[in-house]
Amino acid sequence: MADAAEPQSSTPSASSSPIYMIHTRREPFEHGLLPIPKLIFTDGTQTLGPIKDKLLSLASKSNRRVQSRHISDVLQISPQHAHLLLDTVAAVLQSEDDPIVTATPSEIESVGVNVFDLVVFLYIQSYKRLFPRGYKDSAAVADVWPSTSAFDGFLSALSPMQLVRSNSRRFMPSQSDEEAHQLSYLQKHLGNILSLLADPIGGGAEESLVLSMEKFDHLGYLLYFGEKGSEKIPLSQNAPFFANSDPNMPAAPVPAALVHDWLLQNIASALERITDKASVKENGPTNASDQDISMADVCMSPAKASLGSRGPNYIEGISKSSYVRHANDLNGSTVKVINCNESAIYILAPLRYATVYGCSDATIFLGAVGKAVRIEHCERVHVIVAAKRICIANCRECVFFLGVNQQPLLVGDNHKLQVVPYNTFYSQLEEHLKQVGINPTINKWDEPVTLGVVDPHDSISHPAGVSDVQTESATHLDPDQFTNFLIPNWIESEPSGKTKDNPFPLPDAYRASQQRNHKNLVEVKQSLKEIELEDNRKRELANALHACFKEWLYASGNIRQLYCLQGE
Repeated sequence: MADAAEPQSSTPSASSSPIYMIHTRREPFEHGLLPIPKLIFTDGTQTLGPIKDKLLSLASKSNRRVQSRHISDVLQISPQHAHLLLDTVAAVLQSEDDPIVTATPSEIESVGVNVFDLVVFLYIQSYKRLFPRGYKDSAAVADVWPSTSAFDGFLSALSPMQLVRSNSRRFMPSQSDEEAHQLSYLQKHLGNILSLLADPIGGGAEESLVLSMEKFDHLGYLLYFGEKGSEKIPLSQNAPFFANSDPNMPAAPVPAALVHDWLLQNIASALERITDKASVKENGPTNASDQDISMADVCMSPAKASLGSRGPNYIEGISKSSYVRHANDLNGSTVKVINCNESAIYILAPLRYATVYGCSDATIFLGAVGKAVRIEHCERVHVIVAAKRICIANCRECVFFLGVNQQPLLVGDNHKLQVVPYNTFYSQLEEHLKQVGINPTINKWDEPVTLGVVDPHDSISHPAGVSDVQTESATHLDPDQFTNFLIPNWIESEPSGKTKDNPFPLPDAYRASQQRNHKNLVEVKQSLKEIELEDNRKRELANALHACFKEWLYASGNIRQLYCLQGE
């Protein structure tokens, strides 16, 4: 399939300016890559073509779906990895009406996945993420980030974690850089992907490939049309050869080469526009929405993070502060918390996706995340989250308080992680859980799945002989150290929900510890109340208690939250 010579618009008329630009769906590239070597095919269609044929021979004839046992047999992976694959597809699939998306966790095995969705999912497992860019103020970042760790192991010299922590601090690439990288990948591989979706017609030297509207729609896993301020438009609704097609009388299949050329033209236009925007940004005045957040403005004030109508909400660079976001503060249902240090971050909202990247010495609370959470390159962070699924990569000395419907996934160079059952609530939590489809009666916090210490999707070279090494798993926090996390009343401003307690049931050992702690607190308060002391001795006791509490506030860093509360 030849490359297009000139970019065209997304409309049938090539001479008119494009109304909508083509974009990549970020979710498959950010939350849909699994570091399982047997899922990565680097030879284009040579291996995936026969695999597709085998899967189709096993699929249901009525809906072309295969179950995890079929996937396990054909791909020669374990049943556990096959189930993980299905869970991952369900988390990133574009159609909210697909049976695997609407299925409960216990139904996913039997529902299975459409073969063509699976083939597209498998193809992009060969994608390698864009290497992180350098931060514009590395000296300032080095001031709050350690350049080395006492826990560096045999992978330290080349591990992603060590690179992220180095003095030449590297940060998550910008949204436009990532999209350009993803578009370039699809530009290169689109011909192979289309050949896996297309049907052959004719025979011998006259054989050619055609694409039906149904098969074309599977590309919606990777691409869509839209523009800032507009809704996402499915590919088929914006394609000149399928637009306005009657569902009862589907459009006739079209040559795959025609589809290929049309998509390449739109991708070229999108890449050109990204390049032009980057040039304007470098040479022109800085857009206010792209500026970093001023630390003096963080406490209890509206966010100055970039809140694009199409992209996720970025919460970046918060240091030694408290930061609060509610549902009405966010534009969209995806949040990224990036490079926050010694801070408390509260996101009290229903979300679809969330990413926490490059944070240290922080407490991060995420309300209810209905699709997927990814925690990456973090150190000494406490994360409290209710989610459908969570992936933890390249983290150290972190504690995760989890209410999760699927097994936590641990990948990369992890060290000294702890998992704990969910330990808090806010007034709208149960409403948000229901809204995003999380079942609080199912909590698999203590069933982590570990994959390789090396992620084949990164762009970093690794030492030979470590690709098969499993990442370090997480341990359970001792129940005697378990405490409830209290979300301050001032954070909720006007509590309007009905949740009065943690909706995730606690395991017996943790519930017993909670009850003992509550009983001890009641007894201490009663003892202090009943103690008979002279007035001056009571004042001395009160002063001693206040001094100890103040010392704890400073030692724990919680004093900053009080300063933020007071507006100091």
